[in-house]
Amino acid sequence: MSRSTNAEALDDAILRNAEVIVDQVTAAKEALGEVIFGQDLVVERALLTVLCGSHALLVGVPGLAKTKLVDALGTVLGLDARRIQFTPDLMPSDILGSEVLEEGAKGNRSFRFLAGPIFAQLLMADEINRASPRTQSALLQAMQEHHVTVAGVRYDLPRPFHVLATQNPLEQEGTYPLPEAQLDRFLMQIDVAYPDRADERRILLETTGAEETKPRQAMKADELMAAQRLIRRLPVGDSVVDAILDLVRSARPETADPSIAPLIAWGPGPRASQSLMLAVRARALVDGRFAPSVDDVIELAEPILKHRMALTFAARAEGMTVRDVVAKLVKAQG
Repeated sequence: MSRSTNAEALDDAILRNAEVIVDQVTAAKEALGEVIFGQDLVVERALLTVLCGSHALLVGVPGLAKTKLVDALGTVLGLDARRIQFTPDLMPSDILGSEVLEEGAKGNRSFRFLAGPIFAQLLMADEINRASPRTQSALLQAMQEHHVTVAGVRYDLPRPFHVLATQNPLEQEGTYPLPEAQLDRFLMQIDVAYPDRADERRILLETTGAEETKPRQAMKADELMAAQRLIRRLPVGDSVVDAILDLVRSARPETADPSIAPLIAWGPGPRASQSLMLAVRARALVDGRFAPSVDDVIELAEPILKHRMALTFAARAEGMTVRDVVAKLVKAQG
């Protein structure tokens, strides 16, 4: 049997087990909700990112459970999770790995590759903007190509492979902001806000006692990859495809509405459309549906587009933000 025939048989089996996969994804979402309080939207979008087989940038002040979320995701989804604390002196080899010279019992010498922490299924890049551009690029290239090259030798990364990077929006001194081309490699930017009073009360009561709830595993890595393959096979109606195209193209100054174009310096490329196409399918699956709707496009417009756009000086001088402009674009499509 050929490789393509095997792949088709596997996809058919995934479709037959679609309801089982939905139940597994629902169980994973519930398991995350048992340990992460007051961040339902953040949890959902992080889960969507992984279900899309992609990466996300978590932006929020310290103490909002970003690290705990990544740890919980690793446990719940049955993934090998690791964390790298980014610092200005971090080198690419500290992430990718390096070759060491070893001497055998007979005196012969050879190089052996020592894999770095990037060889994980779920990697937390903590405060990614504190590392130098050279180190950031080493990670971001691996995110895009799913392999690293050390001393001219290619090493494939584990499957699945996901990066959840964090960024502190307050302390910008001594940081190296990610260039726009690198930001584009993240499926979405997830803003982590403060919990409301009721959720913060629950956090106080459930995390400061003698016992703390631990995350429980709800899926395995192969089940996650089956869900990822199912998402890519979910049908997308013409109305949803047109909504994605209309929204993304309206965010570019060349094709934007004349009333909005002066606000936009540059807009999202085709990767934004691809990201929306995957994300709306994943959101439908998490909701127990097998086809996305235009409402999914509207809901995910901001986290998909906001890090792929920049405003003109005139717009910033008027106090406008990218969020404001995206809201205008969504309203115009509505």
